[in-house]
Amino acid sequence: MLVTAYLAIILLLAICAGLEIAARRLSPPQHAPTAVANPAFRRFQALFLRAYLLALWSDWLQGPYLYKLYRHYSFLESQIAILYVCGLASCVLFAPVAGWLPQALGRRKTCLLFCLSYSACCLTKLSRDYFVLIIGRVLGGLSTSLLTTAFESWYLHRHVDVRDFPKEWIPGTFSKAATWNHGLAVGAGLVANMLAEWLHLGPVAPFLLAVPCLAACGWVVLTDWGREEAEGDPEGDKHTPLLAGATNAAALARLSARARFWRSCQEGLRCLLSDRRVMLLGAVQALFESVLYIFVFLWTPVLDPHGPPLGIVFSCLMAASMAGSLLYRLATSSRYRLQPGHLLCLAVLMAFFSLFMLTFSTAPGQPRPRESLLAFLLLELACGLYFPAVSFLQARVIPDEKRAGVLAWFRVPLHLLACLGLLALHGEVSGTGGGEEGSGTRHMFAGCALMMLAALLAVVSLFTLGRNDTDLRLEGPRGEGEM
Repeated sequence: MLVTAYLAIILLLAICAGLEIAARRLSPPQHAPTAVANPAFRRFQALFLRAYLLALWSDWLQGPYLYKLYRHYSFLESQIAILYVCGLASCVLFAPVAGWLPQALGRRKTCLLFCLSYSACCLTKLSRDYFVLIIGRVLGGLSTSLLTTAFESWYLHRHVDVRDFPKEWIPGTFSKAATWNHGLAVGAGLVANMLAEWLHLGPVAPFLLAVPCLAACGWVVLTDWGREEAEGDPEGDKHTPLLAGATNAAALARLSARARFWRSCQEGLRCLLSDRRVMLLGAVQALFESVLYIFVFLWTPVLDPHGPPLGIVFSCLMAASMAGSLLYRLATSSRYRLQPGHLLCLAVLMAFFSLFMLTFSTAPGQPRPRESLLAFLLLELACGLYFPAVSFLQARVIPDEKRAGVLAWFRVPLHLLACLGLLALHGEVSGTGGGEEGSGTRHMFAGCALMMLAALLAVVSLFTLGRNDTDLRLEGPRGEGEM
């Protein structure tokens, strides 16, 4: 498995390089030339990406060795499952708070809160106390929720409301962030492997490295973003009312933010229940992405007993996901012009096949780790196709003003399904009388395959319903600009 992992990463990186070259030839960058030539926008974009990419890098560093760290502390698989459930449950609980905080506390302060909470989460990994580790998982759930909302909220507010740049330039920034994100994920696996295994610093080392990276992110937010806000609002606090008035104004602002948040949730639920396309798309997302959360828990115990370098395996998985996103760009280019709906169906079908493979490669007493690794890579390849396809469809069927509320409702069943799956695994493992390597993992993969089959049926229903629906199809000669 050691040799297999290193050969796989070399092959996958070569494939990604070839796909990137082909994608650039067939689908040149779609952002407006005016945005590229505008020095003020380029400075603003670089300012945002500097902090955002540091935050993403810190997040990816914690991926390869989380399960390994808990095993290093001699916890059982059932205990580790509970730790993962605590993280997912905190995501459910903090998702509404994360949507409300940028409006109530302030966008930049919320980003600083992310840096503090995630740093505290990483530092809890130094403890072997189970309760401290649970607190760390709760902090991790809060931080993950903030990462998906606070940074984007700050950027959109500054881009549209303060800088008054054209809205058409926004996708260019997040497309660049997505491109960097894949590279950061691959690099994080390699760096984590170097720290944990090559330098023999142990599985806690990547978490400790994330702390100074988060500190650097917080410094950029505190200083550079602070100067950006001061330049955007040169009057500063000159018109701030007296203390009593300021207190009342702050209270009114909090009430207004809370009212906007609940109104967004109500409108999102109304949109979800009134449009069957949105309901089916939410079902696909809940089923597919809840399986991914379970996969994040299971890939390490499946492969680790066979001795592969976990950081290299993690980089392989991320490289496979990168290859999938590049394939999406190629498939929707002017030469091939495949529809995102067809690619979504293909992604779900590939994921189902990979999980079906895993039900056989993880048979008790007859493990086949190379086949399991191949199935995991296929699942990540499917993820690379899935995410841009589902993002395109969400942009088409969910109105802009209701999207935040609808997506918040999508995440509720997603996290609940993942929690129920991990709790079922915990119950099966703890009830087998010490059968840590029994049939629980295989049964879980079988259950995930059934969930993916249900997702496939939802995709088919969605496109049967909207067979002649132009909202679900690409327009024009190129699809890549719609991502």
